[in-house]
Amino acid sequence: MRRYKGMRMYGKQDNLSSDQAERWIVRLHADDCGPAERAAFERWRAASVAHAAAYDSVARLHRQAASLRGDPLLQAAARTARIHTARVRERRASWRRGVSLAVAALLLVAVGGASWYVWNPAQPEQRYVTGVGEKRNLRLDDGSMVLLDTASVVAVQYRRKQREVVLEQGQAQFIVASQPSRPFIVHARGGVVRAIGTRFQVRSDPDWVQVTLLEGKVEVNAPPPASGAAAAAVLVPGEQLRYGPGGRWERRAADLEVAQGWTQGELVFRNRPLGEIVTEMNRHTVVQLRLIDPSLRDLPISGVFYDNNQQSLVRALERGWSLHAEQASPDEIMLRRRE
Repeated sequence: MRRYKGMRMYGKQDNLSSDQAERWIVRLHADDCGPAERAAFERWRAASVAHAAAYDSVARLHRQAASLRGDPLLQAAARTARIHTARVRERRASWRRGVSLAVAALLLVAVGGASWYVWNPAQPEQRYVTGVGEKRNLRLDDGSMVLLDTASVVAVQYRRKQREVVLEQGQAQFIVASQPSRPFIVHARGGVVRAIGTRFQVRSDPDWVQVTLLEGKVEVNAPPPASGAAAAAVLVPGEQLRYGPGGRWERRAADLEVAQGWTQGELVFRNRPLGEIVTEMNRHTVVQLRLIDPSLRDLPISGVFYDNNQQSLVRALERGWSLHAEQASPDEIMLRRRE
């Protein structure tokens, strides 16, 4: 699509994309819409800028429609439309009157949005992804803010009674816009974090999930063990909770410097095993660090390193802990004890 001095050239392709976007909106909200169809939608949206723009525009219209579902004028218009429809049926109205009714329905859509959306207000899921070494600031439709860490994936969906986020992998910080009647829910590996208006972080790793509360209050429900009830806790600012498979559960005071460091591009370690530090740095870089000597994994390390500067960590290990680094390949650095 060409642009000339801020003017957009519209044509048949824009109309076609909008029609397709409308059809996708309907299908994505259908009860029988399965994974294969959702994958087809993602391929369609990614196929062109026009598709993505058309879908965002249509989705925004329907979100605005849903926000008006309690509006008195909209409700009155809906009642009037239903009464008129009944009268038309009773009188076996002509085709021309049917057209007039269709025009009235379009006016109703203009006032309050599509009627199917008013009664089926779940919105399409939005997925956000960051690559290795990338961070992304997101402003959600309800005004909440999300900072997505490197190599992370979240899926967001708004429903009538709650706002839902699934942290599929990685780490995110949430600053939640307060809506007391509509909680903000984060799902991570079977656990549920419930917030109303607060600031907190959730990190999902293969072996555990970590929830850190910075402001406000959150309720955490961990997945239940093989036998017994699920563990639940309400955190206060400065607390951190970890849960993992088999009902593992750990509640402790959070290191706020560590928690806030990653949001500023800093990796803060206090007497942490080198194996853990290498794993964390490898999340942020394409070139991976490898430990040749397994005994190095337990070597305690303290320091503050920049997540986009792998070499600063390598130099510190060489100078402060007598390690030797060797570039084994373009995407791998080997670490061993200095002979």
